[in-house]
Amino acid sequence: MKVLEERDVAHVGDKSCSFRTDDIKNSAEFRRAYEHALNVISAEDQPFEHSPDGLIKHLVHEKMGTREHCVDAYMQFIPPGGRTGKHRHMWEEVIFVAEGSGYDLHWDLKFDCIEQYQWDWETEPRKNEWTRGDFIYIPPFSIHTHFNTGKEEARLIVISNRIVKSMGFNWLDQVENAPGV
Repeated sequence: MKVLEERDVAHVGDKSCSFRTDDIKNSAEFRRAYEHALNVISAEDQPFEHSPDGLIKHLVHEKMGTREHCVDAYMQFIPPGGRTGKHRHMWEEVIFVAEGSGYDLHWDLKFDCIEQYQWDWETEPRKNEWTRGDFIYIPPFSIHTHFNTGKEEARLIVISNRIVKSMGFNWLDQVENAPGV
């Protein structure tokens, strides 16, 4: 019995494609479009969204035609005494508190992969208080929600890395909507 070597099967098959040719063409088209992509998005061109997390204003998003291709950012508005929805996603977030004070609840992920994936979340949330000027870190796949304890609207600038989504981890789960949504 003959043992097959790689060279024995290298030219086997009749399927063809144009993946590489298409990549070259797409790259050229991308670079042409990039020349006209926006460097500055004025405040009036930043779209609002009544999302499951409440009112947000997109600052940078892949659908906004900017030169930025790695980061998404939006401003989260939380009314006095209000809260956002509760969600989780596979990417990290950093949040800058532009105005207001309040706290987050985080149900961090307990993860193990000895023989198979085991996903579980802490049963009791961790409370993190914040105020204007603070940065908040959200770990990957941590369930979280934000509460405004102040008498004025809170504004959070939420920044996340879009690359994780492109790597096949575009996992975003809305666990609970914001009140009134």
